[in-house]
Parts: sequence; structure tokens; C-alpha cells
Amino acid sequence: MSLARQFSAYTAWRTLLSNDIREFQTWLGDNELSDGQTDLRLSQLQERLREDRLNVAFVAEFSRGKSELINAIFFADYGDRMLPSSIGRTTMCPTELLYDSAKPPCIELLPIQTRASTASVSEYKRFADEWHSVLLNVESPEAMQEALRHVSETMRVTPGEAGRLGFPVGQTDSDVYQVGADGLVEVPRWRHAMINFPHPLLKQGLVILDTPGLNAIGAEPELTLSLLPNAHAVLFILAADTGVTQSDLTIWKTNICAANASRRGRMVVLNKIDGQWDELKTPAEIDAEIARQADSCAHILGVAQSQVFPVSAQKGLVAKVNRDPALLVRSRLPLLEAALSGELIPAKRDIVCESTESEFGDVSRRVRRLLESRLAGLEEQQAELTELRGKNKGVVEYMMGKVRAEKEEFESGLQRYYAVRSVFSTLTNNLFRHLGLDTLRQLTSQTRDAMLDATFSKSLSISMGNFFAKARESLYNSTREVEEILAMMDAIYKKFSVEHGLKLGSPAGFSLLRYEKELDRLESWCDTHLNTVVTLLIHDKRNITQKFFEEVAIQVRRAFERANKDAEGWLRAIMAPMETQVREHQIQLKRRLESIKRIHQATDTLEDRIAELDGVEKVLRDQMATLDRIILGVEDLLSPEQMEELRAA
Repeated sequence: MSLARQFSAYTAWRTLLSNDIREFQTWLGDNELSDGQTDLRLSQLQERLREDRLNVAFVAEFSRGKSELINAIFFADYGDRMLPSSIGRTTMCPTELLYDSAKPPCIELLPIQTRASTASVSEYKRFADEWHSVLLNVESPEAMQEALRHVSETMRVTPGEAGRLGFPVGQTDSDVYQVGADGLVEVPRWRHAMINFPHPLLKQGLVILDTPGLNAIGAEPELTLSLLPNAHAVLFILAADTGVTQSDLTIWKTNICAANASRRGRMVVLNKIDGQWDELKTPAEIDAEIARQADSCAHILGVAQSQVFPVSAQKGLVAKVNRDPALLVRSRLPLLEAALSGELIPAKRDIVCESTESEFGDVSRRVRRLLESRLAGLEEQQAELTELRGKNKGVVEYMMGKVRAEKEEFESGLQRYYAVRSVFSTLTNNLFRHLGLDTLRQLTSQTRDAMLDATFSKSLSISMGNFFAKARESLYNSTREVEEILAMMDAIYKKFSVEHGLKLGSPAGFSLLRYEKELDRLESWCDTHLNTVVTLLIHDKRNITQKFFEEVAIQVRRAFERANKDAEGWLRAIMAPMETQVREHQIQLKRRLESIKRIHQATDTLEDRIAELDGVEKVLRDQMATLDRIILGVEDLLSPEQMEELRAA
């Protein structure tokens, strides 16, 4: 199946899932089974499903055919190449292709001068006035091509300015940035480009990242620290005539498959195989030559041969535009598209399933326990009232006294609950004392002062290492607090379940392991790019300090921000079931007492009350049956078989 059809099936599946979650949320509200926390969690889940993005990055040295490959895979239906593609460097800055319905079709370009500031591209995305915008005429391919050439624009600056903007100026032919005859250096005009284009796949949430070559990747660390690691698929493009060059290998080892980096969704494309189409050779000889080059690339990069895809992007584009099936097969582009859709979509679906199962499963279990608690309380009332049939007033008074005593006992037991709330609050404060952003800000400030005061390069290295050690210690101490909270809540869940019959289950767990691994990845990057003997010796102390905080510390801060948000959500989720059950138990005891009081005052209401409770029981059982159907429907959507059915449709 083509990538377009596979992605359409995935989008249809995601829409069905979102609709089921929305119907579940509406049903909870209509049946008074929701609360503020539950409603917020389901709303956030739907928001994540709506904004779900599928990120595919194309990475290579320049002149490997990245832009042409994007044209061949995604834009052939327009009858021409959309992205600039010619000999030499055409993509001068990282370029994102996406669709936002709130904006008109346009190109947004961030001036290269913003590199002189300490703000990242992500931060600049919040300020629209910092970007230069060019409208796109989607009705005219020629106008589109003209507008899209902006991503290829360059400008000439002094060597000092080039260095200040992060472009190393060299003297040899192998250096990309050199001083010209006019004494100036040619650098990209733009730092980052975002193309908002109403392509069907982009409308469904696909985001394409087209990157420049090695020098530009190194100059924009956000690519290697954030955009590339978070991509669901990375296509690394080589040229069939050269194979793996030294600069190719540097990009692969440093930016794509560095230590602690995931290799899932990483694919190697051996482009321009049409250069091997020699009319003096037989097809078998040509195929053998291409196979040898592919095997060599797989061996050097340390990947399976099945992850290397020889293609001709240019011939594939021509074949699609001219509707030439024979040429398309010879280009081998369909094999790459099939592999991309076969690996990319299932991987992304697994991520969405895991997130949905966790959130929906927790909420649905809470609702089921609430209904079971209501049903148990109702059955207890029914049993009590049935026993009162034909009994005298004294028995009714005895039952009323019994329920009142039970209510008083429960309310006295609430002192333990309030004590738990107090201890919970203390432990929560302890958790955020370690995990909170104030602690990280203090660490960042101390590290900056230590690096600026450092006399020797070894002191700089020690300061950077200490920053990660302290950050890791904060996560370790936070984990201990999480374990203490979890142990306390587990004990109180069990105690209240045994003593008062509350249906609490087990408290949800929480782990900071993913953030520990993120710290490992960032420290590894720092040790490779900044904290090396050569870098510390040849670069100015202030320059290294600035790069550390602009490129590394800001990513650590983002990891801690996400950890704080996740911890806050977990803390709300772990306390909510107990709060709900305690409140529900209080309401049920109050209702039981009121029922017996009414019967004590007028015994002829007994049968009416029993009939009323029978009606309530039917409603509760209907609600539980409906809940089971909703859970089954969502579980069916989350099963692998459902996606297969949508693909076949």
C-alpha cells in the first residue's frame, strides 16, 4: 500500500478513536459520572489526538538529492518539482513542511541574524513578527516554485559576522564557508523556514523536515538535540556513486545514530542509482553493482542490508509525472515508499495506542469502580429496607441507629484521610523541591558563574559534568519521593478498602526513567561537541559557556518542564480516585440514613422506597453495561486487527 493510503488509513483510525473518546466524555457528563479532573484528562487526550503529528526528517550532506526525494515521494501529483532541486546546495536552512489551517498557505522565514541571540528556533516560533512571511499561490505551480526558492537564498557578510552567526570560516577547498574575492563570506539568508502548504498528507498531520548539510546541522544544535531525535522516521540519503564519505559518516555517527539515540525508524537511502545505468552493461551487472554498493554502505553504517534502499529520486519523479510505470519500477522508489509506510505508520500508531491505553484505561477503571461502589451501596440499602418489611417501629429505630453509628465511624475515620492529605501535600512539596524548575534555575545560575570564573579548561569540564551530576541527583531524589508517595497511597488505598469497603484498586505508578535517559543523551552530546580536550583548548571560555547554555542547558530545562507536567498529572490522578470514593461513600451513608428516617416517620413509604431503589439499580446496571460497550469499542480500535481492516478498506 502507498504511503498516502497508509497514512489516510491511520488518520481515519485516529479520528474514530477521538470520536469514541469524545462520546465517552459526553456520556460521563450526561450520567453525572465525571468530575473536573476526569473531564480535563479526556479533553487533553482528545487534543493530543487532534494535534497528532507524524515527523519525517530527510538528512544528508548537500547534493545528495534530499529535496528531489521529497518532491518524488510527496509532490509528484503536482506535475513538477515543488522544492528547488538542482546541482549544488539548494536547501540552505532547515525547512519544515506542514499545514496549519489557522494560517494561509505561506512560507515563514526566520532571519539568520537571530542566531546572534540566545533564543532557540522553538522560542522564536511563539513570536510571529520575528518571521518574514511570503504568501503561496497554490493554484500556480510556477508561482509556487518561485516562492519556494526563498529557502535557497544566501547573503554575504564579513568573516567576523559569519563566525558570530555560527559559520566557521576556513581557508581550504573542503571548507564550506570561505572568504571570497570581495573579502566577504556567503552564508544562508535564513535560519529556519516553515512552509504552510495544504497538501493532503500535511493536512492529516504529516510534518516533513528537510535539513541542510553537515556544517549547517552543526551550526543549528536544535536540529541534533531536539528535531532529529524526536522525528518518527529519519531518511539518511547517500549518493550511489560515492557511497559513504567521511562527512556522511560524521553526520550518521554524530547526529543520527549517536550514543543513546534510538535507531527505530532510521532508514538509509542510496540515491542517484540512475548514474549506474550503463547501456554497455547488462541489467544483471547493473543490479549486482548497486547491490555491492548497498552492502558496503550497510556494513560501514552498521545497519541491516534491509534498511538500505537504492533509488533514483529524479527518475521516480519523472516516472510519476509522465505516468511511466516501467520507469517507476526501475527507479525502485515504490520499494522505499512501501518500507517507509510499513515501518513509520505502525511505529507512530504504537505510540498513540500506548498513550491512549494508559489515559483511557485509568479513567474507565475509575468510573467502573465508582459504579460498582454505587451498586454495592444500593444493594446494602435494598437489603436493609427489605429486612424492615413487616417489622415494628423499634426495629426501624435500631436500623437507623446502626446506620448512624456507621456514618459516625466513617466520619471519625476521615481524620486519617485528612492526615493523609496533609502528608501527601508535604511529600508533594518535597518532590517539587527536587524536581521543580526553581532548583534547576539555581543549578543553572551556579554552573554559569562557575564556568565564567573558571581559569583552566579542566575547570570548565568539571562545571559541565557537575551540572549533569546535580540534575541527575535531582531526578534520583525525585524518584525516591515518588516511591514514598506511591507506597503511602497504596497502604491507604488498602486500608480504606478493607475498613470501609471502598473500591480503590491499586494506585497508578509513575517513572522518571525517560528523563534520566534524556539527560544521558544530552550529556553524551555535550561530551562529543563541547566537553572535549580540543574544543576546550581552542575556543574562548565565554564562547563555550554561551554555547553550553544556549544548546544544552535549555534542552535540560525543557526535559524538566515535561517531567514537572507529567508529575503534576500523576499526583492529581493518584489522589482523585480516593477523593471520589470518599465523597461517594459519604453520600451513600447519608442517603441510607435519610431513607430509614423517612420510613421511621411513615412506614407506608417503605414499599415506595424499595421500588424507587429497584429503579435506581436498573439505571446503574444499564450504565455499567454501556460502560462495558464503550470500553470494548475503544479496545477494539486499539487492537492491531482494526488497523489492518482500515488498510484493506
